[in-house]
Amino acid sequence: MLSELRTVLASCRPDASRTEYLSAINDDNCLGKRSAVARKSSCQHLAQLYALDADVPLFRIMRRCWYADRDGQSLLALLMALARDPIFRETAPPILRLRPGESLDRQQMTDALNQSLGSRLNESTLGTIMRNAASSWSQSGHLRGRRRKVRQRVTSTPVTTAFALFLGYLTGARGAALFETLWAQVLDVPASELMHLATDARRLGFLDIRQSGGVVDVAFSRLLDPGERR
Repeated sequence: MLSELRTVLASCRPDASRTEYLSAINDDNCLGKRSAVARKSSCQHLAQLYALDADVPLFRIMRRCWYADRDGQSLLALLMALARDPIFRETAPPILRLRPGESLDRQQMTDALNQSLGSRLNESTLGTIMRNAASSWSQSGHLRGRRRKVRQRVTSTPVTTAFALFLGYLTGARGAALFETLWAQVLDVPASELMHLATDARRLGFLDIRQSGGVVDVAFSRLLDPGERR
């Protein structure tokens, strides 16, 4: 729902409240839906994926990154969706294992979902998840093509790097391990290059990073308030 998210965030103030976002969708019909049912459905899906609530730290920080980095918005949306949707997250390994130019094999994604979810999903639901996932990975730039989905590299930025490292930090990774998490892998950049991007992100005010004697320390005091850091 990248285009919908872009429209909603462009239609509201940068510091909008959840009520204002929901009003923009339901009352102002900023998404141009034809019926109240369609508006309500879009509202529910966007809230599930992205929260649309500044009281949720993930959304608040993603939103700060969003307005600072237009070129990175598709990656920011993907990272946020992966963080909040565990089933979508299970589709990441088969995508990230592909080399540029390789085609996505439907069976690879099916096997990954079956392995993680077992028999919880019927064939119809599984097919819907796979179509939606392929669309999402295409919107982020990891895949191209209509019928035949082919892997391609995405272009990361200092801001998307900061957000990916932040997500890894929230899952417990620290130091150099932050540059090896799933979130870091989504950026399609070697750890050595991510280090340079993280240094640029420090200059932009998104994180703190120090290196000494091969030890890397990354902190996010600029993004989290004292209570959240505790």
